[in-house]
Amino acid sequence: MSDDKPPSSSSHRKRWVDRISQLFSGEPQDLEDLLEILREAKTNRLLDTDALSMIEGVLQVSQMQVRDIMIPRVQMVVVPNDAELDTILPLVTEFNHSRYPVIDGDRSKVVGILLAKDLLAHLLKDSKLMVKDIMRSSYVVPESKRLNVLLKELRTNGNHMAIVVDEYGQSAGLVSIEDILEQIVGEIEDEHDDQEDEGYIFRRNDHEYMIKALTPIEEFDEYFSTQLATDEYDTVGGFIVSQLEHMPKKGEAIEVDKMRFEVIRADTRRVHLVKLKIIG
Repeated sequence: MSDDKPPSSSSHRKRWVDRISQLFSGEPQDLEDLLEILREAKTNRLLDTDALSMIEGVLQVSQMQVRDIMIPRVQMVVVPNDAELDTILPLVTEFNHSRYPVIDGDRSKVVGILLAKDLLAHLLKDSKLMVKDIMRSSYVVPESKRLNVLLKELRTNGNHMAIVVDEYGQSAGLVSIEDILEQIVGEIEDEHDDQEDEGYIFRRNDHEYMIKALTPIEEFDEYFSTQLATDEYDTVGGFIVSQLEHMPKKGEAIEVDKMRFEVIRADTRRVHLVKLKIIG
């Protein structure tokens, strides 16, 4: 009689725990090796899909810089420092943000942060106060700062938003603690998010467009008079993944029918933002 017996589930689990323990206790390992072990653990049902996704997000954050996820200054919703409080109420009501960068002259010079709750509190007392009278100081970080470092700093100092500056000290954009957490847990929607009203396609000039990866492929075809839609995918992001046959990274590009699609923002789970350039 053979002594060979199928390994029990407990011994199988112990083997994987031992492998992971050895990985962390030994010399520093390659990130891909770590991800491979974690994905095998998921395949063997030692991790569920959500847990693996968040672990991958944490590892990704440790490799990313602020410039990779910041909202560029051209897209910031800002308020002038010399505006009277009652004049900016319509803007605050329209966008429903909790914080707004305060600028002095133009977007390259952010001088503070306006909290919506401060605006409402002072508006009832004296609507002729100026934004600079009630704004708070801004937390400034360089474009090169690691996301995991920034997340720790924001949690420690109680800030929810940081102004990103370039090498010349001018504002390059902003990043919030929510932006960083979304890299770990996926997109966070709140009661003010309205994806349909925001639109999917943004025209930069006659030849360039910024396109959300969630843009329905039928809507893309209608906008650009193309015929990309098939039963294999529903969105522009799905189209790009189908063409590349793998989950793309930031900077990867494809050319189809005199159109160049470049991935501007993506994580290990999906594409977020694409730049389209019309060629010729």
